[in-house]
Amino acid sequence: MTGRVLSLHRWPVKSMGGEQVDALRIDARGAGGDRTHAVVDEHKGAPRRLTAREAPRLLAWHAAYDVPGDALDPAAPPEPTLTGPDGTRWAWADPALPAAVETDLGWGGRVLALCRDTAGQQDLADSLLITFEATRADAERELGRPLDLRRFRPNLHVELDAPAWAELVWEGRALRVGDTVLELLHPCVRCVIPTRDPDSQDRWPALLKWLHARHETVFGINARATGPATLRVGDPVTLR
Repeated sequence: MTGRVLSLHRWPVKSMGGEQVDALRIDARGAGGDRTHAVVDEHKGAPRRLTAREAPRLLAWHAAYDVPGDALDPAAPPEPTLTGPDGTRWAWADPALPAAVETDLGWGGRVLALCRDTAGQQDLADSLLITFEATRADAERELGRPLDLRRFRPNLHVELDAPAWAELVWEGRALRVGDTVLELLHPCVRCVIPTRDPDSQDRWPALLKWLHARHETVFGINARATGPATLRVGDPVTLR
């Protein structure tokens, strides 16, 4: 089975809007700069990295790096620039940023902090998320309404001459992407975050119910890099 990379994505701040890039450096940590920053509060006496599950309004913020994807060193990602819902741009190091996020979230006076971890803060450590156009298009057809890929926050979106949902049984196989190989781990079980519109944050609970009833609550597959590489849009893809 062969195809090509349709798009590449990195998400500098966990649960905030991210950016689409033409190239993406990867290594054992995953995609360079992906989820290396997070907003943190205190929950039951311990720090907690906030996600759109607890604070859907995070999706209204966007984060980006001032470095092209093929130039960003995964071992030393820069600090991102954030854009708030009102269009205000914030440097990550701006001391006023935590209070601005807290106010926008309506976080009830709970103090927020910012966390940076160059190892990445994915739900599954040291991983990439791959989604497939055949599956996205089939889901869109079955649901009868547009299905924005940003709901699922992938790193790679791939066009492959395989049937929709075929990736559900690819655990243990591999994808060759350009000159590198990605080990396929297991399909990605989804939580409520994809039910939130990435622009309006409106809920669409029927999406998760449908995924649960029809497709084992999964969308996309987790993968792991076998070594450092640079991926590019248009790279050939082969299932091994």
